[in-house]
Amino acid sequence: MDCRTNHCYDFRNASGNFHKVSQHTPIEWTESTWNPVTGCSKVSDGCLHCYAETMTRRLKAMGQPNYKDGFAVRTHDHVLNKPLTWKKPQIIFVNSMSDLFHPEVPLSFIHKVFDVMRRADHHVFQILTKRDRRLAKLAPELNWPNNIWMGVSVENSKVVKRIDALRNTPAKVKFLSIEPLIGATGPMNLTGIDWVIVGGESGPGARPMEEEWVQDVLRQCREKDVPFFFKQWGGRNKKAAGRELNDRTYDEMPDRYHQWSSVKLDVA
Repeated sequence: MDCRTNHCYDFRNASGNFHKVSQHTPIEWTESTWNPVTGCSKVSDGCLHCYAETMTRRLKAMGQPNYKDGFAVRTHDHVLNKPLTWKKPQIIFVNSMSDLFHPEVPLSFIHKVFDVMRRADHHVFQILTKRDRRLAKLAPELNWPNNIWMGVSVENSKVVKRIDALRNTPAKVKFLSIEPLIGATGPMNLTGIDWVIVGGESGPGARPMEEEWVQDVLRQCREKDVPFFFKQWGGRNKKAAGRELNDRTYDEMPDRYHQWSSVKLDVA
């Protein structure tokens, strides 16, 4: 944890050791996943080795009913109210197996998802999209309660423009998922951005991530005092590659996480 910044709290237990907050998912920066939408389609370079597409094939082979149509975009009304049944406050990644702002997801269904998030205000919901144009178009039509964190994926300099669409949303927390980082981002305008996550691609055929790209993102975050979370180096064996940068881990979270976690402890 880097106490040269104002973000000196992270995912560590009482003994000071790092631990994932993930009780229901291996994703390090969240706790649970909720998939009222499944399926997607490739839209940019970062989609080449999509983990969700690979996982979908496995789930379909296992006979999971929500994945019977493979990676075709499908909405699931029977999953909508699931977060309302989770009494323990938690951070929930919305549509880890899809993109809520995919053009095939009806606006009426997006409204339903937002309504559930509004009602389940004891949770924090993290939405991540690569569809910046649809996000920009629909954002004014949606109700944005304080517990929704909105993010965009930025895998290289080609898609840095997605940040502009994010910045213009009413979300109280705006974050970047720079994963998989497959090329230098170049200069980014981080004004209004509350959190940055960086990670390398993992699995067979993973494209390498250069340290200089990561260091440049870290430098830009430090200049703007934006919390920085380094998820992994990636590669074929991401566990072996680890998640240390500069001989340490970076587990910083946005300011609102600190506020929410204090409330969470009071509720628990």
